Amino acid sequence: MVKILEREFIMVKPDGVQRGLIGEVIKRIEKVGLKIIAMKMFKVSMVQAEKHYEIHKDKPFYNGLVEYITCDPVVAMVVEGKNVVKITRKLVGSTNPLEAEPGSIRGDYALEIGRNIIHAGDSPENAKTEYSIYFTEDEMSSYKKIDADWLYE
Repeated sequence: MVKILEREFIMVKPDGVQRGLIGEVIKRIEKVGLKIIAMKMFKVSMVQAEKHYEIHKDKPFYNGLVEYITCDPVVAMVVEGKNVVKITRKLVGSTNPLEAEPGSIRGDYALEIGRNIIHAGDSPENAKTEYSIYFTEDEMSSYKKIDADWLYE
């Protein structure tokens, strides 16, 4: 049976990098069985940030958001798996850490919306739009995980 895999965009934001949480984020992604197919650390350019947060352009927090995401390095990833967006949203937790479930990344490590450790796409379409800002198809390494038969029915 062919398994339909989705792709998700995940970014450890500057506060997550500064606080040394990159490994914890990767560990949680891998422990649940998702597959990282691209990853890199870099400083987000102004052009990338403006494109990424274009949907918030007219909101009062837009300038602060762009300034923040470009201030220090991030770690961006493309993750692949069945229902990956829904699974990742659960792993990440609510945007507002005060509403995030204990056990989620934001529920365990964040205190405020503006410093909530991690970003993840909220739909397969948005994930594709976002990861396309930071990665080319050539930078993604799709492969079959040896445990795939034990992860998916």
